[in-house]
Amino acid sequence: MFFKRKIVRSAATLLFAAFVGLFGTAGYYSAHLPAVISASSADDLKIAAFPQLSCSAAPELAVPAAGTCSDGEQVTFSLFGAIPVKNVEVRKTEAPVLAVGGRPFGIKLLMEGVMVTGLGDVECQDGSLTCPAEDAGLQKGDIIRLADGEILTSNDQLQQKIADSGGKVLELSVRRGDEDIAMELQPVFSRRSGGWKGGMWVRDSIAGIGTMSFFDTKTGCFAGLGHPICDSDTGGIVPVHSGEAVPVEITDVKRGARGLAGELRGKFAMSDSFGILERNKPSGIYGRLNGEALAEMTADCQEFPMAFRQEITEGEAEIYTTVSGNTPERYSAEIVSVDYSSGTSSKNMVIRITDKRLLDAAGGIVQGMSGSPIIQNGKLIGAVTHVFVGDPAKGYGIFAENMASEL
Repeated sequence: MFFKRKIVRSAATLLFAAFVGLFGTAGYYSAHLPAVISASSADDLKIAAFPQLSCSAAPELAVPAAGTCSDGEQVTFSLFGAIPVKNVEVRKTEAPVLAVGGRPFGIKLLMEGVMVTGLGDVECQDGSLTCPAEDAGLQKGDIIRLADGEILTSNDQLQQKIADSGGKVLELSVRRGDEDIAMELQPVFSRRSGGWKGGMWVRDSIAGIGTMSFFDTKTGCFAGLGHPICDSDTGGIVPVHSGEAVPVEITDVKRGARGLAGELRGKFAMSDSFGILERNKPSGIYGRLNGEALAEMTADCQEFPMAFRQEITEGEAEIYTTVSGNTPERYSAEIVSVDYSSGTSSKNMVIRITDKRLLDAAGGIVQGMSGSPIIQNGKLIGAVTHVFVGDPAKGYGIFAENMASEL
């Protein structure tokens, strides 16, 4: 009798532990599933890294997940088809077929207005120090768009208006985040320079090197970088007034090492631009190829269907990137982890370079490779965005669908 009770207790304990484990696992999956998934169909939907989950139509009375809308079909993911994990909205859309890039390009951007990159005191005629820009309420990172009703397009234009003010107040229209703010700037006369000053440093343009991720052979629209272009002083996203994409030849690579990020070094070609840059978004830089460049690139390109995030899994992959000249090559890599719930972030997955050629040449991922497309199982899954400074063989990648949604 004693042994019988002991067996019953042991069985109950094991059963309880099994239930706790199952529901704990269900909670883990729930936390790692997105609230919304894009797919060509909701039928037999799979999450590549979670084969234990099956999908079925959600009950009619199911409440959509918080923060979602009712544009798509509601489905329920269940563990082993028995334990409900999470209701997810499926937005039906066809995956585009895109031509992969991997080639470097030069970025020349003119800002929409001028960006305040720093504030400084001006020595007045009586020897006192003051900062007119700070007194006006200006902050580092602000975008000055108008001065006395005139649209600003250059640093020189603003400095000339201050110099010609004669001490008269300038009416400014300033963009800070998503808000437009009216300010009054009172220039002061500088004893040192002998002219009227505003007490600030501003920037109107930015240039650099990035990598093209993909383009649409029908429209010529292209995407690159996989992250926004930010001002080096303020960290703010640079608002684009106009821009050019120009050919670049990579001439050297500064190898990355633990604790020290490497970089691609190159020179802008003297030839004309091959496209215009139109938008600088959190998911990358976007533009349009001109007719000649589109014809040239289309004649020698590889096209892949885009993978939705749920199709991406840990394991082997490839990246297309350029470390010499202007012709991309394929290099082996692996996806270390995938964060399906990371939304619009540019850090959706972790990638590791495994190709000895790229490790020998660059030490792994270096600055300038941002935008290098990532291929897995014959599909375009994303682009490289950041390097791990502590381990340059590893870095982050963005989902291709995050970039394609802005294309």
